[in-house]
Amino acid sequence: MFPGTIHYDDSVIPLFPLPILSAEEMRAADHATTERFGIASINLMHHAGQAVARFVQREFRHCRRIAVLCGRGNNGGDGFVAARALAAAGRDVTVLLLGHLDDLKGDAKTAFAEMGIPPVVAAEEGVLDSELVREILAGSELLLDAVVGTGFQPPLRGVAASLRDRVNRLTVPMVAVDLPSGWNADSREFDSDGAFRADAVVTFTAPKPAHVFGNLTRAVSGPIVVAPIGSPPEAVQSGRNLAWTGSCHAIVERARPADSNKGMYGHVLVIGGGRGKSGAPAMASLAALRTGAGLVTAAVVPSILPNVAGITPELMTAVLPEGSEGEVTGENLDYDDLLEKKTVLAVGPGLGQHPSTEAFLLELLTRTQLPIVLDADALNILARHPEKIDGRGRTMVLTPHPGEMARLAGISTKEVQANRESLAREFAVRHQVTLLLKGWRTLVAHPNGAIAINTTGNPGMAKGGSGDILTGIVAAMIAQYPHQAADAVNAAAYIHGLAADIAVAGQDQHTLLATDTVSHLWRAFRFRPLDPAGYVWLQGLPGRFFEDSLETR
Repeated sequence: MFPGTIHYDDSVIPLFPLPILSAEEMRAADHATTERFGIASINLMHHAGQAVARFVQREFRHCRRIAVLCGRGNNGGDGFVAARALAAAGRDVTVLLLGHLDDLKGDAKTAFAEMGIPPVVAAEEGVLDSELVREILAGSELLLDAVVGTGFQPPLRGVAASLRDRVNRLTVPMVAVDLPSGWNADSREFDSDGAFRADAVVTFTAPKPAHVFGNLTRAVSGPIVVAPIGSPPEAVQSGRNLAWTGSCHAIVERARPADSNKGMYGHVLVIGGGRGKSGAPAMASLAALRTGAGLVTAAVVPSILPNVAGITPELMTAVLPEGSEGEVTGENLDYDDLLEKKTVLAVGPGLGQHPSTEAFLLELLTRTQLPIVLDADALNILARHPEKIDGRGRTMVLTPHPGEMARLAGISTKEVQANRESLAREFAVRHQVTLLLKGWRTLVAHPNGAIAINTTGNPGMAKGGSGDILTGIVAAMIAQYPHQAADAVNAAAYIHGLAADIAVAGQDQHTLLATDTVSHLWRAFRFRPLDPAGYVWLQGLPGRFFEDSLETR
C-alpha cells in the first residue's frame, strides 16, 4: 500500500487501501473524526472546499468566470469555501444560493459568513427566469454544482429541479462537489435520469457506491477524484469489506533492485491453444511478458506453435500432445517436465473443450499446487466438475465473464448480473478462490470475503482478446508478487482497464484492439492514482498525464 503521508494545508492524510463507504458509513466517519479525533467539522468543510478549488484551478485552468451553485446544507457550505478560494486565486466568481439566507445553519452558515461574496439568492423557481440569473448561467465558463451531496435522497424538487433542467441544457463544463446533485450516494443503479450532469466530480475521504457502481460515465464525462480532507484511517471503515482495486497499484511503483535477474520475477506457463486458436495463448503470453514476468513459456499443440512463437522473440514455447482433431490432450505427456521450474500457470486461452482436453485439465489440476489462473474454456470445463474448484492450500484465480459465471454457478446470466456482489463473495468464500468477475465495474472477490471494485476500463474492450490479455496480466502479477496474491490480482484488474483507458484517449473506442492495451501498459505502470496533490483518481486521467508520463519519475 502507499507509504507515507501527503502533506499540504493541515497535513491531510490520504487513505490507502481506499474503502468504499455507504452514506451512513460516511456520516459515521465524519462523526468519529470530530468526536474521537478532535478535528472540528468546519475544518473538514474548509479542506473539502479548498480541495475542489485546487482541482478546478489545475484541471480547468482556462475557465475564468465561474458560477457556484449552492444549496443550504453542508454541500453548499463546501461550495462557499470553494468560491472564496477561487476568488482569492483571481477567478471571477458568482454564487447562486438556492434558498433563503435565514435557512443557513451550522458549518454552512459559518462558511457563508467567511465567503465575502454577496450571493444571488434564488429561493423561488421564478427567480431562475430572471435576466440576472440567465446572464450568470450563460456567461459562465464553468459551473460548480454544490446543491446537494451524499446525504440527499432523490428526487430533486422545486427550485433545485428547475435549475437542473436549465443547466443540463448548457454546454459549459460543470464540476460536481461530492456527487452530481440528484444522485443517491448508495445507488448501484446503472443510471440516474433526475440528476445534474457533470464533467468531473470531486468527492471526499472515500468513494460511495454511486461513484463506483452507478454509471456516472453517463452523468460524468470526465474524471472522478477523491480528496482527503483530514479524517484519519481509523475513522473510516467499510462494514461490507469493500475497497478499490487502484489502492493496490502501489505494488508496481516500487523500483526494482539494481541487482535484479529474471529468476526474481517468476516464470509463467500459459497453457492453451488448440488448432486454429493461436491468437489467444499468444496474446496472453505477450501480456505476461509486458507486465513484467521474468520468463514466459507458451505450451500449445504443434500445429499452431509457429504462430504463437512469432508473437515476440522473448517468448519460450513447449509442445503439448495434439489429438486427431487438433485438440490438446495429455496422452504421453510428461507433466513433471512441463511444470518444472514454473511459478504460475495460466490455463484456458484457446484451450477448447474436447473430451481429451477436459481429461488433460482435470489431470493437470491433480498434478500441481502451483498458483493457477483459469480462464475461458478452462472455466467451462470446470463448470462440469465443480468439485475441482478448490483453492485450499493454493492460489486459484478464476476470471469469468457473466456467461461463464452463470455456468460455474448453475444459474442464468441475468441472475448473475442482478446479484454480482453477493454472488461473487459467496462463491469465492465457499470455494476459497479469488474470483475476478468481469464486466461493467469488474469485481475481485477474495477467499476471506473482501471485494475490490475496479473503476477502470471502457466499452472499447468489448472485443475478442481482452480476456486473454487480462489472464496474462494476472498471471504475471502473481509471478512477481506471490506473497501478495490478493494485491497482485487487484492491481492486475486496475492496470488492464487503465491501459485501455489510456489507449482510447488517443483513438476511438471502436478502433481499440486488445493488443493496443498491451502497447499502453507502460503508461499504466507509470500512472499514479494518488497524485502529489493528494487526489485519488477513481476515473479519468489528469490533464497533464501524457506529458508527465514521458518524464522520469
